[in-house]
Amino acid sequence: MAAPCVHWLNNSNKVSEFDAGCKICPRLVSFIDQIKLENSDYFSAPVPAFGDLNPKLLIVGLAPGLHGANKTGRPFTGDASGLLLYQTLFDLGLASAPVSTSVDDGLILHGVRITNAVKCLPPQNAPTSTEIKNCLPYLNDEIKKLPASCKLLALGKLAHDAIQRAYGLKLSTLKFAHSAQHELPDGRTLIDSYHCSRYNTQTRRLTADMFKHIITQATSTTS
Repeated sequence: MAAPCVHWLNNSNKVSEFDAGCKICPRLVSFIDQIKLENSDYFSAPVPAFGDLNPKLLIVGLAPGLHGANKTGRPFTGDASGLLLYQTLFDLGLASAPVSTSVDDGLILHGVRITNAVKCLPPQNAPTSTEIKNCLPYLNDEIKKLPASCKLLALGKLAHDAIQRAYGLKLSTLKFAHSAQHELPDGRTLIDSYHCSRYNTQTRRLTADMFKHIITQATSTTS
């Protein structure tokens, strides 16, 4: 199957809107189809972005979690990684509830939108570079639709690198570091954070206070 044509943000106005039936990556399609056979109630399909359509912040994660977004069909919903994320958004008045459990739980985000660099669940939570590149048109489209003042928050280095790829930058251009702030070619601001995974929170590589500071930094009009 031919790879999709990627239209970089810095050299084209053409983008590819999200395709709920995308089957470009054979390995990912096979994997989520197998998960669906084993768990018939799981979403097991490309997971769309969620949140405010006119955001001041786009949060970019890596990929759906097996028993989280791959099950529920909404980013960071139903898994451990979403616990700190949604609690923090709620504490800062950016979410209507502190917990995200399902797509029909009534949760509303205020000024925030959440997506993943890769829309389908990858084995061992590790997409290949080809799979990341295949999903770039969708990330491009999401970024192109953002208000000019909207900032981007990368949860982890792989999300950080995917954003660089979306802008046609070399991966060595912007160095990932927790709380680092970068200017992107279109003038937007990219802020980095350690991923809010269970591993990072349990090892205290990322604490609740650290993450709250990052979200505050990312939504501040003066940062």
